Amino acid sequence: MDLTLRIWRQDGPEDTGRYEHHEVSGARPEMSVLELLDVLNEQLVDSGREPVAFDSDCREGICGACGVTVDGRPHGPAANTPSCHQRLTAYSDGDTLRIEPLRAAAFPVVRDLVVDRSALDGVIEAGAYVRIPAGTAPDADSTLQDHETADTALDFAACIGCGACVAACPNGSANLFVGAKLGHLALMPVSALDRAPRAREMVREADREFGPCSLYGECSRVCPAGIPLRAIGAVNRERLRSVFRRS
Repeated sequence: MDLTLRIWRQDGPEDTGRYEHHEVSGARPEMSVLELLDVLNEQLVDSGREPVAFDSDCREGICGACGVTVDGRPHGPAANTPSCHQRLTAYSDGDTLRIEPLRAAAFPVVRDLVVDRSALDGVIEAGAYVRIPAGTAPDADSTLQDHETADTALDFAACIGCGACVAACPNGSANLFVGAKLGHLALMPVSALDRAPRAREMVREADREFGPCSLYGECSRVCPAGIPLRAIGAVNRERLRSVFRRS
């Protein structure tokens, strides 16, 4: 099928940016959005033009590097699916796709579809470290944790840090991301040793870089890892808990 692409081009952080129109022929429904960009870049290189810059790595939906916005929706039309797994089955011959970077004040554009997501890294860095008691290896049953709690912690730990939740939120909130990290670490016996100071520092950093939660739940509908909305509740819960507990 033939598709028309409106691609955001921006030469650098200080450039105002603009849309470019390109025609791509021979696209197949099973192709992903990233593969469509690959085809476009082959056309641009063959014609002696500058290819479109975009991030990608594993292309298996687990690294979180590939986020773009398609027709105003982070990652693309399919819910809870990363850009590298967004197929063109949602489009028909002659359709137009608008592809641009993840839009958020905390994610400045580096070039074209590439954004700087280091604000998310700052939240993780604010959480510092996980304290693990030194010594000989403990017995397997010395630290008990029930299966349901472990499963919940793993659900939160599935977050890949792609930043789609921030781009989907009208306020540019990162509460789903922050809540997933806090909830995961709070539920694990060893990492819970520094629960209060970690929560204080991570929430403080998130408040500095990102907006407040919009309470609409847009974040969970675009999250590739399917992080549940209850993760957002962990932000205020851990914030409040840290006020009354030193550790």
